[in-house]
Amino acid sequence: MKITDLKTTLMTDGWRNLIFVELETDAGLTGLGEATLANRTEAVVAYLHAAKEKYLLGASPFDTEALWQRMYSGDFIRGGMIACAGLSAVDIACHDIQGQALGVPVYQLLGGTYREAVPCYANGWYTVERDPEAIAERAEAVVAQGYKALKIDPFGAGAGELTRPERERSVAIVEAIREAVGPEVNIFVEAHGRFVPVEAIRLCRLLEPYEIGWFEEPCSWDDPLAWREVKDKVGAPIAGGEHFCTRYGFRTVIENRCVDILQPDVLYCGGLTEMRKIAAWADAYSLLVAPHNSQGPVCTAATAHVARGLPNLKIMEVFDDFMPPHVKQAVPGCPAVVESAIMLTEGPGLGIALDHEVASRHPYTPIHFDLFAEGWERRQPSHPPHPPAPSP
Repeated sequence: MKITDLKTTLMTDGWRNLIFVELETDAGLTGLGEATLANRTEAVVAYLHAAKEKYLLGASPFDTEALWQRMYSGDFIRGGMIACAGLSAVDIACHDIQGQALGVPVYQLLGGTYREAVPCYANGWYTVERDPEAIAERAEAVVAQGYKALKIDPFGAGAGELTRPERERSVAIVEAIREAVGPEVNIFVEAHGRFVPVEAIRLCRLLEPYEIGWFEEPCSWDDPLAWREVKDKVGAPIAGGEHFCTRYGFRTVIENRCVDILQPDVLYCGGLTEMRKIAAWADAYSLLVAPHNSQGPVCTAATAHVARGLPNLKIMEVFDDFMPPHVKQAVPGCPAVVESAIMLTEGPGLGIALDHEVASRHPYTPIHFDLFAEGWERRQPSHPPHPPAPSP
């Protein structure tokens, strides 16, 4: 079996563009992957179509290790998250083809079943006024949907060091959530790399009475040793890792024990092939893994398949239930969260498809999303002057 074509389909979800990737084969099978990278859509699509000509046409979708090495090392110049988003999408799509060809779900290709249900937490749910009462009310609704864990960045547009009023407001938001959802629901706090170590330490200590499940990316991911500085001085677990690419990018974080909980993203770490290697390496350092998954439903499916077989899994992230309805409609078969967990079907491959008609009704839109702008949590991006849509 050989790869005969690569096609990309772009679809906006309102605040970014999702990038779906299809690999076609001479056996009539098509594998589905995803390469969503907010604010870098055009670059990722360009990379993918260049890689098609150089590495993919004529390659076997079963030779994932050789294909991975060619795509990663063949250009000599590394491409960071842009190239790794493309590489990851190809790797995921190849596994989808393998599962279809063999008539088995992808998780059977990744070590089989370690758990029947994959525990999940909600993110992307707090698109309301940044007010403790409003957010607490929204948190209650999320728990009523069946979620037993949820994550929030309560810090607004904060960066470096918060003013005292902003610090008090952020802590009050977490306090209100805890009072609303009770002691049994996990609350994870996201910092998006905003703070210098001394501020992150101060905030962690202020949040300790609310028994947060973790404090995520307390300082810039460009300085993971700062995470360790925070970790050594606070009681809350420290999590991070979504921005690192391949096993090589995780070396400093793992070997220096910069986190308690590692968060690789299957779309950026190098796909399913690399995700299992990183998780196994983390296990050797007694680290739990909580896969980052804030992209689209294809990413959710791929993450759930690999998570099902990870012995050191803690929990995985899910955005899908808090995005516009067309996002899930565009990917029939995408895993559903029921009572805060995903139960995968026994269908071959990833068990999903792409509805091109739905995607075509929500085409590429030039968007810039700024996590450090006031009101970013409302998911209202800017629409700057733009180039034409990337060629599919």
